[in-house]
Amino acid sequence: MVMFMQAGFALVESGCCRAKNVQNILLKNLTDVCIGTIGWWISGWAIAYGGPMSDDGFLENGFMGTEQWFGVGFVNYAEDGKFEPTTGMLNWFFQWAFCSAAATIVSGGVAERVNFGGYCLFSFTMTAFVYPVIVAWTWGYGWLASINRTGFMDFAGSGVVHMTGGIGALMGAIIAGPRAGRFQHPEEFGPHSLPLITMGTFILWFGWYGFNCGSTLGLSEIKAGFMAAQVAMNTTIAAATGGLVVFVLRLAMTKKYDIGGFCNGILAGLVSITAPCGNVECGSAFAIAIIGGLVYQGSSSLLKKLRVDDPIDAFAVHGACGAWGVLAAALFDWGNGFDYHHGWSGFGCVMEDGACAKGAGGDALAANLLEVVMIALWSGFWTTLIFLPLRFGGFLRVSDEDQDAGLDAVKHSPTKAYCLDINSTQVTGIAVQKVRPVGS
Repeated sequence: MVMFMQAGFALVESGCCRAKNVQNILLKNLTDVCIGTIGWWISGWAIAYGGPMSDDGFLENGFMGTEQWFGVGFVNYAEDGKFEPTTGMLNWFFQWAFCSAAATIVSGGVAERVNFGGYCLFSFTMTAFVYPVIVAWTWGYGWLASINRTGFMDFAGSGVVHMTGGIGALMGAIIAGPRAGRFQHPEEFGPHSLPLITMGTFILWFGWYGFNCGSTLGLSEIKAGFMAAQVAMNTTIAAATGGLVVFVLRLAMTKKYDIGGFCNGILAGLVSITAPCGNVECGSAFAIAIIGGLVYQGSSSLLKKLRVDDPIDAFAVHGACGAWGVLAAALFDWGNGFDYHHGWSGFGCVMEDGACAKGAGGDALAANLLEVVMIALWSGFWTTLIFLPLRFGGFLRVSDEDQDAGLDAVKHSPTKAYCLDINSTQVTGIAVQKVRPVGS
């Protein structure tokens, strides 16, 4: 289900951009998954989860794993020539889907003006090193997991996955610069296919149940089943609420129905609930999504005012709402105010000396705030380190002439994503109105 989200990303991103660049968008989505797979296999898993682990269950060096490169160690060989598999392959596959999602988020932020070769370099580095280190700090039981008595709380990755990709998208958009003519002729840069955006949004929403509910990591006990059900309910409420909030906001602002805004609002609600879905009740999920919708709209408007060209609002949806989701996991935890904290304990509280730890909510907020800061610094630093030399060297950005012609026509064969000539006055013998799509 998480892997199928790649289809959702592909539809949303290609729909948001102009028809003349659809193939180029899809190419980046395909290579994100394929290059990401190789990066995750070579070093990503080893850095994120490879160990070695200390006796107390935390990563020995606290920073990154140093074992199981290329999947070595996933099978145990016995002296009699037989072998026994471990759970390594199962865990590798599940976490691979999350890794490729983090990289794909960035492709939308730099769409329609970045060279393929430079983007491939970034995609490999993101999946082989940048994202895995963040995982090692958090889900891999690194230093953020043991920073204090509660550690961080990010159930399914508002910060680990979405904010990592969202910050990368922001820095990539800034360094690549806006598409040629984006702010001089904004009317030419509208989405070319709202049906694709809508279908992609529904696919992402569906896949999010694998993303969030699947992060219970098992259903062998009834407690885990109850948790998965709680997560599903929170996820559903947040998605619906986020979409409605942004839809109403856009209606109030423009007096028009904005389907694209509705879709991004749904995604904003989903990103916002991804971290706290396992430790908040449904009323809190509703409130978190309302704030998430406001965070999305505010950050999207701010970037446009600052003339940062993010074609699919990747930072506003994944970066800004991802940061909000991490903070919400501490602020809305279903413990007794800030006196108790549940976090990873789910239906139970964090224990200390045989009782619920007093004042643990403050520790949780500090740990989650630190997670937001460190992800922003780490993802932002490495994205800058990769993209900036490429920009100065002239290898990052496609020429304005090629952008005007369309990357599909210049770089791809065939030269069009759609076989149907929608500029034609005749289609299979049926007369149609001549339509020239915006930005075609």
